[in-house]
Amino acid sequence: MGLYKHLREAWRKPTDSIKAQQKERLMLWRREPTTVRILKPTRIDRARSLGYKAKQGFLVVRQRVKRGGRMRSTDRGGRRPKANRLFMVLDKNYQSVAEERTSRKYPNCEVLNSYWVAEDGKHYWFEVILIDRSHPNIQKDPHMRKVAEQRGRAHRGLTSAGKRGRGLRNKGKGAEKIR
Repeated sequence: MGLYKHLREAWRKPTDSIKAQQKERLMLWRREPTTVRILKPTRIDRARSLGYKAKQGFLVVRQRVKRGGRMRSTDRGGRRPKANRLFMVLDKNYQSVAEERTSRKYPNCEVLNSYWVAEDGKHYWFEVILIDRSHPNIQKDPHMRKVAEQRGRAHRGLTSAGKRGRGLRNKGKGAEKIR
C-alpha cells in the first residue's frame, strides 16, 4: 500500500491516537474565524484526488458552516397563518454552502472542489480548493484554464458538491425521478 492509501484508511477508520489529534484540532479550529486560509491541505490524499497541486495559483481555505436548520427571517407585518415558517428548507448541502461563502470571500479565485474535514455538534468544517484565475501557472495549464474561465462556479452549482445537490450524479432513464 502506498502513502495515500494509508492516509485514506486512517481517515476512514481512525485509531485512538488519531481521534485525540482530531479533538485537539477541533479545539483550535473553534477559536478561529469561519474562513481561514491554510498553507497545505489537512487531507492531502483527498485534495490531490480532487485536483489540488502543490504549486502557485492553488489555495486551500478551511470554511466553517453552522449545523442545524437554516433560520428564516420572520415577517414583521401581517401574514396569513400558513405563511408562518421559522426554518427555510434549502435544497443545498452544507458543502456547497461552504464553497459559496469561500467564493465570496476570495472574488479573484474560482472554487475547484472541496472535501469534508471535521464536524462537531455545532459546526461542519470543509476545506475548499481554490484556483487564482489570473495566475500564470493556471493560465499555462489547459485543464485549469478551462476551469478558471467558468466564472462563479460555486454559485451556479458547477462544482462536484453543487452537481450532487442538483441530482446530477445519476444518468440515464429514471434519473429524472431522483431530482
